[in-house]
Amino acid sequence: MEAYLDNAATTQVFDSVKDIMIKTLREDYGNPSSMHSKGMKAEQYIKESKQIIAKNLKVDEKEIIFTSGGTESNNQALIGTAFANKRAGNHIITTRIEHPSVYNPLIYLEDFGFRITYLNVDNKGKIDIEQLKNEITDETILVSVMYVNNEIGAVQEIEQISNIIKEANKNTLFHVDAIQAFGKYLIYPKRLGIDLLSISGHKIHGPKGSGILFVRDKVKVKPILFGGDQQKGLRSGTENVPAIAGLGQAVFEIYNNHEQKINHLYELKQYFIDRMKEIEEVTINGLDDNIKSTAPHIISVSFAGIRSEVLLHALEEKNVYVSAGSACSSNHPSLSGTLIAIGVKKELLDSTIRFSFSVNTTREEIDYAVSALNEIIPLLRKYRRH
Repeated sequence: MEAYLDNAATTQVFDSVKDIMIKTLREDYGNPSSMHSKGMKAEQYIKESKQIIAKNLKVDEKEIIFTSGGTESNNQALIGTAFANKRAGNHIITTRIEHPSVYNPLIYLEDFGFRITYLNVDNKGKIDIEQLKNEITDETILVSVMYVNNEIGAVQEIEQISNIIKEANKNTLFHVDAIQAFGKYLIYPKRLGIDLLSISGHKIHGPKGSGILFVRDKVKVKPILFGGDQQKGLRSGTENVPAIAGLGQAVFEIYNNHEQKINHLYELKQYFIDRMKEIEEVTINGLDDNIKSTAPHIISVSFAGIRSEVLLHALEEKNVYVSAGSACSSNHPSLSGTLIAIGVKKELLDSTIRFSFSVNTTREEIDYAVSALNEIIPLLRKYRRH
């Protein structure tokens, strides 16, 4: 048997996504900028995907920009917005538990004179609201907060954060990395007060190399790619029609019977947590008393006395696939900034595994994974470091 429990890293595409991508690769393969019928057919796929996405976000189609994925969406949002608004100020606020595709663009911006403030979080991964209130000034041009943390599944109070930002400085823009949240929550940026929103296709059973950046109308953003002025000049380059078509189809599928899908995920999460009680010296990180205040698909578990990389490969030998912390930045795990920020004990930082589910995950997979853990862990602990 196989248990793929690494869905926060990537998901298997839906069959309908595969089918539409093959069609655009083999039949409707025209360049969407071409004026002939092949090009117009390709352009139609882009329009249809944009309609699906705009409908699910309750935004205007012209506010949707297609990208190569979450990393590009975050880079475009942060760098493009900072440079476009630098006359208004040089201060940006983010949190201590962001993804590297947020951290690294901000480090880059420091070289251009931007000042970055990092908000602290509590042991559940929630940001310090009072600190946010105190840090916003007339110079604050942008706040960037992750909706769902990719390592522990912490969920931020996005609407509350937006209200605080706009009350403190109505000109401060609000960017949300929704890469782990989209598909799990109904997200309406305009109702929530979000100015820029990043989405990735391969987290919702769409293709890798596909992403979305929502940019609210009249928000000033400079391009970071220059070329043929596609997508209003904000994101030049021939559109990746197969990826865009597949992404639109994935959005349609993931939000079809959405409540049923999310209930399934929470049931799996609770079941997995209950099964973890069978194993000694286990800590579940960032878990709230109410699991529905955390994301439905991510669980971070520390196994005392066992290095995460060793456990990962031992599970792999039994066809159980997980991540050591987060698989998004490197296949060479390092100590997690998120786990440090929420106060995980030092001895557990290198003993943490992330399990993550999808709408395709079954109880049988969880049972198989727990059975493998029950077999592996006593053996590995025999070699515990003292």
